[in-house]
Amino acid sequence: MVVGAGAIGGSVAARLVRDGHDVLLCDADPAHVDAMNAHGLRVVGPVEELTVEVRAVLPADLPDVVDVALVAVKSHHTADAAALLAPRLAPDGFVLSLQNGLNADVLTAALGRERVVLGFVNFGADYLEPGVVMQGNVATFRVGEIDGTLTDRVLALAGALPWAEATTNITGYLWSKEAYGAMLFATAVSDLTIADALGDPAYRPLMLGLAREVLAQAPVRPEPFDGFDPDDLEGSLDRLVVFNRASAKARTGVYRDLAVRHRKTEVDDLAGLAGPLTGHVVELVRAIERGERRCEVANLDLLAAYERLERLGRPLHAVVAALPAPARTADGPLLGMPVAVKDMVDVAGVTRGNGNPRAMREAPATTDAPVVARLRAGAADVFATAALLEYAAGAQHPDLEEARNPVDPGRTAGGSSGGSAALVAAGVCPAALGTDTGGSIRIPAAYVGCVGLKPTHGLVPTDGVTVLSPSLDHVGVLAADVATASALLAVIGEVAPLPVRSPADLRLGVLRGELDDPRVDPSVRAALVAGLDRLAAAGVTLVDVDVAPLQALHLTFEPVILHEAWAEHGPRARADPAWFGPDTDRLLRLGATVTDDAYRAALALRAELLPAADAVLDGPDGHGLDALVGPAVAFVAPPTTPVLDSPEGELEGLFSMTANLTGQPALVLPCGTADGLPVGLQLAGRRDADAALLAVAAAVEAVLA
Repeated sequence: MVVGAGAIGGSVAARLVRDGHDVLLCDADPAHVDAMNAHGLRVVGPVEELTVEVRAVLPADLPDVVDVALVAVKSHHTADAAALLAPRLAPDGFVLSLQNGLNADVLTAALGRERVVLGFVNFGADYLEPGVVMQGNVATFRVGEIDGTLTDRVLALAGALPWAEATTNITGYLWSKEAYGAMLFATAVSDLTIADALGDPAYRPLMLGLAREVLAQAPVRPEPFDGFDPDDLEGSLDRLVVFNRASAKARTGVYRDLAVRHRKTEVDDLAGLAGPLTGHVVELVRAIERGERRCEVANLDLLAAYERLERLGRPLHAVVAALPAPARTADGPLLGMPVAVKDMVDVAGVTRGNGNPRAMREAPATTDAPVVARLRAGAADVFATAALLEYAAGAQHPDLEEARNPVDPGRTAGGSSGGSAALVAAGVCPAALGTDTGGSIRIPAAYVGCVGLKPTHGLVPTDGVTVLSPSLDHVGVLAADVATASALLAVIGEVAPLPVRSPADLRLGVLRGELDDPRVDPSVRAALVAGLDRLAAAGVTLVDVDVAPLQALHLTFEPVILHEAWAEHGPRARADPAWFGPDTDRLLRLGATVTDDAYRAALALRAELLPAADAVLDGPDGHGLDALVGPAVAFVAPPTTPVLDSPEGELEGLFSMTANLTGQPALVLPCGTADGLPVGLQLAGRRDADAALLAVAAAVEAVLA
């Protein structure tokens, strides 16, 4: 008897019938049973085409006694099939599993270990319609006892079944198939063929990672088959591409279940394994089963991002959490773009950790922050939360690891949005959300060599984001390039992008006083000067401007940020002195020394100085400038982030704090290297002219790339 007369069961049963065996087929699909009884079982495909007369029944009509049962149902129906067979097996009867997955434990629990034989079938087959199955190729078929004994019944099965051979390590074949199957499940969440997905270099690390993750759990020696060799996974991918291109079955049965038949798949088998990558595959398949996603390449891109998150992001201490199968709209301008979120922004169902071990144990957010909701509405995949300095206040909590720099992991990725910057610069994802109160997006961008955008103050909503200093806080973007930053801002800031400017049309105001500041490292200055020379050679007009009106604002920064931060976090610091790390606690308590009068005086002085600062963009000759340009940071990434109230910490934010005080958009992009480490060039534009600044930045980026 064959239980499950679909792809594999039908293909095997048809050959057994043709060879003269007495076969009864059992299937739960009444239409399939009726068609087989009326017209026979038809097998189509390149191997051969045949139609055989068969007897088929529904499960309710099974005979009382069964001698030998071939079980070919989906793995999630294994328990039902075993329960059906348990009271019917003859005293010396047994079952042979021809299933995908590791189902031996389910069968032996119901039937007894001595009554179960295992099979491994790798030829590609599909159920097409009632009464018709397709076999796409001939491939490895093995049968064996669970304990590896070469018994008479195994030899008899090998002799009777088409293309079958006996083995003493059937479990080794099944574990290899499980590893290969994990890769096939990954292909099924896309609309690519098996061969195209396995052969695409973009997904190669993912496929290898999945196979390695599964094989590491194998309790036996995995066996090679049909080009898959556990000892040569790199070569296996190339061979499997050739193998699958030669098969008439272009996509997996899992894909067919998801995209065509819209029914539950065998993914529960994969869910029984440990490991982050298989877990993400399971969650994506289940999301498609629930109708929350469709089979498309964006899902495969997301899986590839998860693989990079584990392989590249975690060693840099840049990852707080991976977020499985994130919710999003089906279509949008950011379709499938993996985006990480700094772990101080609300993501529904995720705890806002704030770089603090105790905060990481608090209740998860119940709703998304508006900026996250906008990302999802734009069809981005919010797939991870990223590490940060504690409460974005300028110091690392001593019980947590600091995010490291992908260029040189012996150095910091910067703060406070260091995790976001590290993930982007490492190539884990093209973009991440950060926050910026005094340079916390732009400083890490300079250190790691990516783009960091602080938009106009208030352009991107800060609701659902941990407050540090409301009048200075911004939510912005770390991105692989200006185009990606522009695409994200179009969604989270609802700003329509503008065409890229021609370098010959640009007038940039050089902040010469910043560039010539003796505190700027000479190698950093040299890289920036070289960049400006290249811009001039490309036709950009460079005009020196006076930095004094901008630097005059700096006196207001400390009283504003300290007073506002203490107003926000002081109550917790007073009530629970052990909540914050010692450096953060000390920094916050400095705010208690800023009186209300001093704070109001700082705000008034800022308002008084702002018109003169704005006028710097008018240019010394009144002809107007497209942006201001100067250094992002005075030095390259240090080994650790300097504490805000240290001399190095004060110098670190010297050139970035200005745009927080003015509220104007500012962007940092790579401008060469100093001693092998990235150097950042900063551009600043007019308030509420973010799109114009991005258009300028794209032109500058093209020259400096």
